[in-house]
Amino acid sequence: MAAREIFAGMPWWVKWVAVPVIALVVFGGLIASVVGFLFGLLFKVLVFVALVGGVIYLVRRFMSSSSSSHSDW
Repeated sequence: MAAREIFAGMPWWVKWVAVPVIALVVFGGLIASVVGFLFGLLFKVLVFVALVGGVIYLVRRFMSSSSSSHSDW
């Protein structure tokens, strides 16, 4: 049986209101945990990129300042 056959005799609000509400009630916790995990992962990736970028910036700045001071000797 296809989904079209199942919902053929049903009113519009069953397809567009009742079924999504039931899906949210049943799978709401799962959806929330997946979205929370994805946001947490995205936050950690952004923190990682910021920290690595900061380290690279500091190392380049230190290396350029130390190489210019060595040339003064």
